[in-house]
Amino acid sequence: MVRIHYKDGRQMKRENDVRELSSLQHVLWIDLQSASQEEEEWIESKCDVSFQTPQEIVEIESSARFFEQGDTINANSNFLKIDESGYQSYPVSFILKKDLLFTYRRGDSKTFADAVRRMKVSSENLHSGADLFLLLLETRIEADADILEAISRDITALSKAITADQKPNQGSLLKITTLQEQTMMLRETIIDKQRVLSGVLRSWLFPENQKEHLRIILKDVNSLLEYSTFNFERLEYLQNTFTGLINLEQNKIIKIFTVWTIAFLPPTLIAGIFGMNHERVPLLTDPYGFWFALALMVFSSLGVLGFFRRQGWI
Repeated sequence: MVRIHYKDGRQMKRENDVRELSSLQHVLWIDLQSASQEEEEWIESKCDVSFQTPQEIVEIESSARFFEQGDTINANSNFLKIDESGYQSYPVSFILKKDLLFTYRRGDSKTFADAVRRMKVSSENLHSGADLFLLLLETRIEADADILEAISRDITALSKAITADQKPNQGSLLKITTLQEQTMMLRETIIDKQRVLSGVLRSWLFPENQKEHLRIILKDVNSLLEYSTFNFERLEYLQNTFTGLINLEQNKIIKIFTVWTIAFLPPTLIAGIFGMNHERVPLLTDPYGFWFALALMVFSSLGVLGFFRRQGWI
């Protein structure tokens, strides 16, 4: 599908038929979403641009996500998508050729739908592809900020649950691991945008009057990176707390075994003495010898447990 966004007076309008491209005036943005090969070739021939294949976009190195070619700025970035299977990133390719913006992507994205809604509201302030490029990035960064805040709320709720329960369980550990993975994936996409924005900021092809706006967006990206680092630190603290609770539980178990082991040492010693096969064993022939030995074993264990109790060890 190809969506051609053009300005008609003060309003932004859309055309979905690529064959009408030649008849449209003041085209600002051409969005290719899972476009057919025929549609791609049509746009490439009419607009003198070249799109990378989805595989090339995925395999491109981080250092090569931004490059200039003639009068064209090429930028590739990863956007985050949340669905039933969890967090997933997908590549988006931006091509800015003079005043015309091209976006190339596979699959649908809420970010682009939100950007189109904002575009219709603020159409009077949109005059070039660079304006739409910044609008798309702003919309995506705001979405990343919302995701980051949602993760932060989950971390707070998990921290309260662990503190209140004070008993480690597998569910809490899995939740910490999941939040770490989500934060890491989000942080990677934010860093990716930081590289792209830094490259565009240095480009002489990007309009100078838009670079101040670009710097503001870059500051927002840096703030999100700091926030994600803070979330990482909170998750590490929770993980350490969880590990500490596990150690406490293990120490309690070891303590119980140790107390009972020591408590049964005196009876074991007494049983060993009275069980020796020797004629001179005390009370061996006494009719109350067995009961005396049994009482001695019981009181010796109770004496050890009483000593531990007075010391506050149990």
